Amino acid sequence: MSDRYEIDLNVKPGDDLQDEEMAETPQVAIKRKGRGFQSGDQRGDGVHSSAFDKLNSSDDSASGRALKSIEGWIVLITGVHEEATEEDILDRFGEYGEVKNVHLNLDRRTGYVKGYVLVEYEKFSEAEDAIAAMNGAKLLDQTLTCDFAFVKPTNSDDRGRRGLTSRSRGGHGGRRSGRSSSPTRR
Repeated sequence: MSDRYEIDLNVKPGDDLQDEEMAETPQVAIKRKGRGFQSGDQRGDGVHSSAFDKLNSSDDSASGRALKSIEGWIVLITGVHEEATEEDILDRFGEYGEVKNVHLNLDRRTGYVKGYVLVEYEKFSEAEDAIAAMNGAKLLDQTLTCDFAFVKPTNSDDRGRRGLTSRSRGGHGGRRSGRSSSPTRR
């Protein structure tokens, strides 16, 4: 239950209310809830947006649709052979710049590589060179596919509305449970 107070002073320009009396009147704090009450840099909960770090995608002349992660540029490599090792990946992708991190995901049951690897570079140009050179290249007789792990969505990408199809609302092609969509009956 929220407490709401309204103070109506009914002060008119000709009244004898002095500044000292105005200073004694209590100030009413207005509590606002919800997203609609955000103004400027201050959110509704009093946290300023300047308190958070921001990512600059223009750090290393980044162009196109690639986005930088917090620490660097991450390249997603798919089509990796199941017996590939971290050394194999470092040898091939280390030629294009300093690799900061390699994430080689293993299957728990078999112990083999799941088929993808994440390689992190500090500079955009290094990641771009690695993608250009290694996309379509072979590693242990399998063709690799390389691209940036984080990319800007295109305008035609309508991922936000995929959940609003007729099937997800329970219907199938406009029909309801067992009823025919035609009004004729036999």
